[in-house]
Amino acid sequence: MIWEFIQNQILGMKWLNELIGNALTMMGLDINTRVGGSIQFFIYDVLKITVLLCFLIYMISYIQSYFPPERSKKIMGRFKGISAHCIAALLGTVTPFCSCSSIPLFIGFTSAGLPLGVTFSFLISSPMVDLGSLILLMSIFGTKVAVVYVIFGLVIAVAGGTLIEKMHLENYVEAFVRNASAVDIDSPTLTQKERLEYAKDQVVSTFRKVFPYIVVGVGIGALIHNWIPEVWVESILGSNNPFGVILATLIGIPMYADIFGTIPIAEALLAKGAQLGTILSFMMAVTTLSLPSLIMLRKAVKPKLLGIFIAICAIGIIVVGYVFNTLQYFMI
Repeated sequence: MIWEFIQNQILGMKWLNELIGNALTMMGLDINTRVGGSIQFFIYDVLKITVLLCFLIYMISYIQSYFPPERSKKIMGRFKGISAHCIAALLGTVTPFCSCSSIPLFIGFTSAGLPLGVTFSFLISSPMVDLGSLILLMSIFGTKVAVVYVIFGLVIAVAGGTLIEKMHLENYVEAFVRNASAVDIDSPTLTQKERLEYAKDQVVSTFRKVFPYIVVGVGIGALIHNWIPEVWVESILGSNNPFGVILATLIGIPMYADIFGTIPIAEALLAKGAQLGTILSFMMAVTTLSLPSLIMLRKAVKPKLLGIFIAICAIGIIVVGYVFNTLQYFMI
């Protein structure tokens, strides 16, 4: 009962939805109509995600202040084999929220001489399974789904990086990255006040970049939730379409957003009858294989390595989608 209260009232903020509904009703708006329901959905999700966004960025940025690039590089350099991939994937969970933010760190780690496969484990994990995604998924889909999602994301990161390492693709990294001289600078020791100030600055900076995507994502979610017929969503992304997972993955790849922008879309799709695994595949594809991040990554690696990276991530995402669809009855 305690955890249910935390999930529904603290993470899910159901009280906020009721409060907004009552306020709109007092203003003379019927929230049972499409227009009224869309307005309620939009205000509620924007406020909920914004509050969670600011809180999570602050907490994660504070943690991240203990893991600057130099320290992360040294930590990953101490491990070999599968353990190195696991550490890289775990470090990816405390790095920036979108895939584009991870590319510069990937280039820095690669130029510093870390194994290519290890840096790819970091690159896959960073946007896919950050700590923010765990909390947000818990607020929408529940604890089981969130935990299993993160576990699968880490498995994809470790397996993908390991496979790239076994294929010995170092020559497919662009010369300017391989020949770059790494500057080994000890991370300055930050005071507690400086760490808190850093976390606050990260909240402001990230919020400015992410908020437009939240508004767009919530707007799309409100449209799906109140205007698109349920039968349409079920026919395309429901259990009657065996190719729904593949379709959702392909649709997600060209898009650009982060976990905060995709959550309201996923919430609306689930309410309309889309399968859980199909929705999660869409989210993974958007956050991990966004077109802007692939364009940035192409500057650092050659087409063959880029193609292998995309194939590994896409196949892993599709497999995860079908597994979640199979287990949906036990997860929700």
